[in-house]
Amino acid sequence: MSKRIIVPSLIGAVALGGIAIGGIASASPSVKPTVENGAARYVAPTAGAAGSLTFTAKVTDDSGIRSLKVLAWPKSSELKPTAEEMADVESAACKKDLCTYTLKVTQKDAAELPEGTWYISALATANDGDKTFVPEAAVFNVTR
Repeated sequence: MSKRIIVPSLIGAVALGGIAIGGIASASPSVKPTVENGAARYVAPTAGAAGSLTFTAKVTDDSGIRSLKVLAWPKSSELKPTAEEMADVESAACKKDLCTYTLKVTQKDAAELPEGTWYISALATANDGDKTFVPEAAVFNVTR
């Protein structure tokens, strides 16, 4: 075999190997979604108007956000929800990276709520299927 054939063949093999290794090295692992700056606000209803519970959070992921599930629970219940239990709870509305959950609270609802510290648990699901669970994404107080 002549040197003219061997040298270009070796260069080609090295170049292909470099492309294959570079392709493997550039494939990055999927990043889980983040839930940041969670804030909750409870407004008790009055005789003339309903109250509300509002939760907002910045939720981001490199693939985009599919959903943010939200659950409010009283500290006194010692509920401690898990990610698996969040599947059937209500979702926040998300626009870009800001998700907002709002719940109307009637006087009847408020009368049945335990007073004191409450938590918001949140489960973010990205478009690529990755999930992040935040058991205490925000804290608020229920008062009468």
